[in-house]
Amino acid sequence: MAAFGDVSMLKSRSIAIAFALAAINQAAVARADDHSRLYQVQAIVTGTGAVNRELGFKDCLGRVLVKVSGDQRVTTENAFQAMLPNAGSFVATYSYRDRLEGIPIHDEQGTHDRPQDLTCIYMPDTIDDLLRKLGHKPWLSPRPKLAIFLVVRDTRRSFVLTRDGDESPYMIDAFKAAAGPLAMAIIVPDKAALTSRGLTTTGLAGTAPQELDAMAKTIGGDVALAGSLVWSDRDLGWVADWSITENGKMHRWQIRGVSFDDAFRNAIGGAAQIASGNGEPR
Repeated sequence: MAAFGDVSMLKSRSIAIAFALAAINQAAVARADDHSRLYQVQAIVTGTGAVNRELGFKDCLGRVLVKVSGDQRVTTENAFQAMLPNAGSFVATYSYRDRLEGIPIHDEQGTHDRPQDLTCIYMPDTIDDLLRKLGHKPWLSPRPKLAIFLVVRDTRRSFVLTRDGDESPYMIDAFKAAAGPLAMAIIVPDKAALTSRGLTTTGLAGTAPQELDAMAKTIGGDVALAGSLVWSDRDLGWVADWSITENGKMHRWQIRGVSFDDAFRNAIGGAAQIASGNGEPR
């Protein structure tokens, strides 16, 4: 017969093992859930009719292939264009959400012309097989959280984007909106973090990439995405320059004459292109 202490120890060990197994199971479920989210995308369509639904299916097919692979070039390939007529056949399930939900229908407005979020969910094997046919593969490794270090210069002022600054509150929302479709996450430093490192509109440009990557980790990011956003009357839009370091190599790219929403999509897309091992941003 086991002594009382032995029984107590066995019970404690059993409880510890049970907790450990539960944690492992939860982690496995979380990983599965994370991957399943890669195979779910949204497009905005008008109404719920079949014609616009097919257009939405085509839009969603491009979105999910880019999201799963991380490669922005997938949708430019001829083989992808050949898949579009059958885009709906690849969808496992879909649903609608009225973007004007809660707003009464106008007298002459029917549900056919109200904007809808069309959500398409795909089976992983289906999308992975399509990617293989396109010469690509799914990007299933953990996606880096990007710490954004951005200098903005318009016609009136210059500033470094911070999460507690009031210079341009919409820019952070636009950055997050750009990150979501690629299953990426961002974090923006606050003023105190920048001040402690002497990172100003002039100091940021001369900061070594290694220092920015180190600071990225102190604010909860994985890697630094540095950039400048300069308004150009000549280009009739913003000129954005981006840089990121991956495996000790510096990558740089630029986009000109765009809105800041498009500039941020270019930033996130370029970072995903590099992190997924799909070469240089276009």
